[in-house]
Amino acid sequence: MIKASWQAPVHIHGITTTRRDGNIALHVNDDPAVVFANRQLLSKHLPNEPLWLEQVHSTIIIAADQPHQVVPIADAVITSQRHQVIGVMTADCLPLLICDKAGQQVAAVHAGWRGLAAGIIEQAIAQFFAPNDQLMVWLGPAIGASAFEVGQEVLDQFVKQRPQDITHFKRHGDKYLADLYGLARARLAAMGITNISGGDSCTYTQTDQFYSYRRDGQTGRMVSLIWIS
Repeated sequence: MIKASWQAPVHIHGITTTRRDGNIALHVNDDPAVVFANRQLLSKHLPNEPLWLEQVHSTIIIAADQPHQVVPIADAVITSQRHQVIGVMTADCLPLLICDKAGQQVAAVHAGWRGLAAGIIEQAIAQFFAPNDQLMVWLGPAIGASAFEVGQEVLDQFVKQRPQDITHFKRHGDKYLADLYGLARARLAAMGITNISGGDSCTYTQTDQFYSYRRDGQTGRMVSLIWIS
């Protein structure tokens, strides 16, 4: 398990599970009994059961402060309630944990390339009450810039909205290597957010520590969680 290393207030807690903590996703054809056992072990580190999401690479953001009778479809979640654990599952996509400097709101964002290009980070930031320069972000484990090969259509999705995003793509044969961390940092900086930590892992190359869908195909998921104590 990895603790978010950032300058968040002491009552803000952020963690990411690793491959060593076991798969916590029910949608990857793993034995449900094993998944629930892994979640039970994880719960020992948490004040409450997390609000689990059904992630679909969308820009849907929900508030965990509202009751949810079923697993909600969303790719980002925000809360201001104490002891409400929220999070997102990943296995190459970029998880972001966000809080304000006063520690009054927290959010978890699932940002693969589709979500990044569609603006999920910008839309999540817009949900905060605090001004952007009072926000801080931790970038959790994602596929690194040396491993994330994409086609022309992915580059086109980004540059048609932000031409400057071309700087985060490197030609690799007839394809490109995309820098998810760089793309996320650029969007955050454009919104006036400079307190950004993390972003130094690679799920693809760190085989003993992380699941990677791009590397393994059928694989488990990590979860990045945040809460206010």
